[in-house]
Amino acid sequence: MTLYTRFAAHLDAALDALVAAGDLPGDLNRASITVEPPRDVTHGDLATNAAMVLAKPAGTNPRALAEKIAAALGDLDEVASVSVAGPGFINLFLTDDTWRAELSAIRDAGDDYGRSTRGAATTVNIEYVSANPTGPMHMGHCRGAVVGDALAALLEFSGHKVIREYYVNDAGGQVDVLARSVHLRYREALGATVEIPEGLYPGDYLIPVGQALAAEFGDTYADAPESEWLVLFRTKAVAAMLVLIKDDLALLGIHHDLFSSEAELQAAGKPEAAEHDLRARGLIYDGLLEAPKGQELEDWEPVVLPLFRSTQFGDDQDRPIKKSNGQWTYFGADLAYHYQKAQSADALIDIWGADHAGTVKRIVAAVAALTGGKTRFDVKLVQMVRLMRNGEPIKMSKRAGNFVTLADVVREVGKDVVRFTMLTRKSDAQMDFDFAKVVEASKDNPVFYVNYAHARVASLHRRAGEAGIVCDGVDLSQLDTEDLALVKLAAQFPRIVDTAAAAREPHRIAFYLYDLAASLHALWNVGNDRPDRRFLLPDNPAMTCARLFLADAIAQIIRNGLGIMGVEAAQEMK
Repeated sequence: MTLYTRFAAHLDAALDALVAAGDLPGDLNRASITVEPPRDVTHGDLATNAAMVLAKPAGTNPRALAEKIAAALGDLDEVASVSVAGPGFINLFLTDDTWRAELSAIRDAGDDYGRSTRGAATTVNIEYVSANPTGPMHMGHCRGAVVGDALAALLEFSGHKVIREYYVNDAGGQVDVLARSVHLRYREALGATVEIPEGLYPGDYLIPVGQALAAEFGDTYADAPESEWLVLFRTKAVAAMLVLIKDDLALLGIHHDLFSSEAELQAAGKPEAAEHDLRARGLIYDGLLEAPKGQELEDWEPVVLPLFRSTQFGDDQDRPIKKSNGQWTYFGADLAYHYQKAQSADALIDIWGADHAGTVKRIVAAVAALTGGKTRFDVKLVQMVRLMRNGEPIKMSKRAGNFVTLADVVREVGKDVVRFTMLTRKSDAQMDFDFAKVVEASKDNPVFYVNYAHARVASLHRRAGEAGIVCDGVDLSQLDTEDLALVKLAAQFPRIVDTAAAAREPHRIAFYLYDLAASLHALWNVGNDRPDRRFLLPDNPAMTCARLFLADAIAQIIRNGLGIMGVEAAQEMK
């Protein structure tokens, strides 16, 4: 039990005592009560809004209630002082020994510090990347891939069972275009001179696919009508593209548990099953499709289509699940896909590009209908990344098919730099990825700054060994107020993990690690002007061992946080 969860338990015990004494009703909802650091550190180490939350439903004065809660908390050995501020906020200062005990707890827990059982018995399906299987991964896919993978790791760290899923869009017109493009490369491999017309995929990455088909089938399909080879070439091409995609994702350390095929989903009759279920509940009906709002279409003709009652769930109009030709709409196919996912998960998360923002409301409505509102469903939107080099936009690569490949970027700057950088801003905020800045050795580069903090601790160990300092035992009473201020920030890691998991926002881990690293660097740099504040004091082994213990705890939290982000902690900076 970490410090914040322990004090939440202390608070619960104090409230239970007030209930037993008849000072509070026993049926009050405590879900909105928080135990957290106050915004102003001069107000205390911990603060709680318990009196503010409970006073109104309890029919009592918040400050009077706060005084009773504060009296109970003030009796704890860990509390140095307690006060009531404003209308009823409770602020606590903890004893120095409490913080020293938490420092020991960090070291004792090691890799598990911050890990929780918040998501125990909860299965979460996270669907991310899901790029069309028409070519290698490009940097437009990278950010969503990293966000999804870090979120999966964050939820696992918080005790959830996670299913990492990739939805293969292999049933749309784009895979027919892929098959036709591959057929041209197949003919090229057989010796024909070909030109890639507008509308087909021009990238050189299809040349090996065409060569493999030529080796397998010879000239059997060189002059055959499209009806004889389209399905075969589509299947072969999609399989080849998925190999490329999996290899590219592996460069980022990303591996999915499940690849779900849209074509297989439809062949298995999943859309029909979803439609039947929703019709039985009166949520799909046959009606006239409205003309697109805000547009005057001369050739528009009203047509009767099966419509989902998405307006019942907050959408602005009911949505068709089929086209007039009987094919499933994108929405209809997505509805069936989510219907399937909900069968094996308690919560669903989709990581989408920001260009899909317009469809969020309807799919959220569909999932609410399909699950009766029992399945939590979040759609996280991810903005595109603009690639820069020294402040100038990067030109596209004709060899790749007019895009910059993810593989090229990873090979240039490294997996860890790419992953960390993708989490340095909230996913729905615009991002520039400048090749020069992401490898810059400065505090303005979070990737460097956090790793530098970890490497500093590693160097401290080496230097202590060279100085002949051996820490058989550690006296943490050597640590004073300035040292313990760093412990107070370190102790926030479990609650940062908890709030990040609840909000589905892995970038909060990156933000926190930057703040923690900055605090370590600041404490370290004090020693430049005040020799007694240095971490390594050859003439004072006791203080050195205490500060080395502190530094080790900070490094442990950095490793734990970077592990969630899928980044390896640096032992030295080159």
